[in-house]
Amino acid sequence: MKLIYTRENRYLVLNAQNLLQQAGIPVVLKNEFAAGAAGELAPMDTWLELWLVNEQDEQQALAVLKPLDQADGSDWSCPGCGESNGAAFDFCWQCGAPRVDG
Repeated sequence: MKLIYTRENRYLVLNAQNLLQQAGIPVVLKNEFAAGAAGELAPMDTWLELWLVNEQDEQQALAVLKPLDQADGSDWSCPGCGESNGAAFDFCWQCGAPRVDG
């Protein structure tokens, strides 16, 4: 098994787990209940972890997870109307055009 993804935010890890499972890549979720040991363990040791069952799936898994790492949290400009949109928006709040990451 190989560690493929870990973050402090459990929702990001669960999202990554869903993406990998939808792609047919088997993963194991570890540290699901480690948050209760916070204070006894270092904070980073309580983060959820996704482990690949088959190490040969690594390249495919990295390709599936690449969009998660590209979300840098910065504002973006709409390609349709030029309006500035916050990082949380996937569609322009002004004209409804989808976000285009380049």
